[in-house]
Amino acid sequence: MTARPDTSLADLGALDLVAAYRDRRISPVEVTDAVIARIDASEPVLHALYAFDPERARAMAQASEARWAKGEPAGPIDGVPVTIKDNLATKGDPVPLGTAARDLAPAPVDAPASARTREAGGVILAKTTMPDYGMLSSGLSSFHPLARNPWNTDLNPGGSSAGAGTAAAAGYGPLHIGTDIGGSIRLPAGWCGVVGFKPSFGRVPVDPPYLGRVAGPMTRTVADTALFMSVLSRPDPRDTMSLPPADLPWLDLESDVDGLRIGLVLECGVGAPVEPEVRAAIERAAGAFAAAGAVVEEAGPFLTREMLDGLDRFWRARAWSDVAPLPKEKREAILPYIHAWAESGRSLTGAEVYHGFSQIDAMRKAALAATAPYDLLLSPVAPMPTYPADWASPVNDWRRPFEHIGFTVAFNMSEQPAISVNAGYTASGLPIGLQIVGPRFDDMAVLRAAAAYERMRGPQKAWPTVG
Repeated sequence: MTARPDTSLADLGALDLVAAYRDRRISPVEVTDAVIARIDASEPVLHALYAFDPERARAMAQASEARWAKGEPAGPIDGVPVTIKDNLATKGDPVPLGTAARDLAPAPVDAPASARTREAGGVILAKTTMPDYGMLSSGLSSFHPLARNPWNTDLNPGGSSAGAGTAAAAGYGPLHIGTDIGGSIRLPAGWCGVVGFKPSFGRVPVDPPYLGRVAGPMTRTVADTALFMSVLSRPDPRDTMSLPPADLPWLDLESDVDGLRIGLVLECGVGAPVEPEVRAAIERAAGAFAAAGAVVEEAGPFLTREMLDGLDRFWRARAWSDVAPLPKEKREAILPYIHAWAESGRSLTGAEVYHGFSQIDAMRKAALAATAPYDLLLSPVAPMPTYPADWASPVNDWRRPFEHIGFTVAFNMSEQPAISVNAGYTASGLPIGLQIVGPRFDDMAVLRAAAAYERMRGPQKAWPTVG
């Protein structure tokens, strides 16, 4: 009779796993079996995964086990289970982009993040679910089943890296890759209680590159995020907008916050009001930084309605340019919320679209001016602690789709590194995300501050179990 896997292995962090592999205390095969057992128990409820292939994962784990037996690991995450977001190609798997409107042709090659993961020995379990074209902060999709939040399955995990946030919180292994153009890593990370890092623009190569878009890790700890960044940040010539390769000390996280000047942003200037429990959690986090020696002062709002609505118009026009050429039956397969939002872009004038595009630069300048006096900024990730699972957004109105991204989106356009780390819980037990933002290109400052905050904040609730 085959022994049942020890599913507690699914909750070990990547650094702990690599140390255990090195010492021969556990094997990648044991860990992969444990994660698969966790997925089998939870996935019928959570719907975090797409293209889940247990046998392929086991084969990768066996190859890793053989490398460790010879003392020749392929890289710093050899044998560690990983998931990769739907929109990042993995060779041989279709890339639906979360929508039923796409033809499902196998991807011919890995995207940069997928290639670096594979080269470093990561055990790729599955892709993770996302909404149509990544244009929702939600787990709602016309192609994938509805993703749910492990902390309360009646609620939304956020998005667009919806499945990645769910998978990280539910213990589907320690390493997950998301993408972010307006908050799509940080929002689900905050609402699922995990760490979500939006690195500096260009730090992690993506293909195709696009203004504001990044790929980055979603994990349970800052240390695991830093480890994964040592892999994902390796160069790839396909990203024509990437930063020059830099050998950053990713795992050098020991630093305090004494003497740092920190701006506290409690109002972003536009969108939904910050709910009281969210505000209180962020104020407590700021107090912890102050108690540790940082100089914390309130910084005013800097985002305007013109900026947010202008970007919305530009994105609508861009979305309609992608949707309009599709055959009628394909357009009708798109999630109605997204179809209505995109179709509204057809009537925009050239001047309106250009003005919307110009708001990217307006946001960039405003964000950089707001952060210039400080070493770091602190803010909520989102104004509210998530929302119903079957809603497309916290407002659930395609006419006002971005009322919840005011704290996150400007830092995509300013190219600054920003991270979500859990700052506590609501009275009903829902996680609340703290955002830490650093100067352009200073990814290490953000990671070190987040690691320092992990040490300050005290014990966390046990991770949720589902199934």
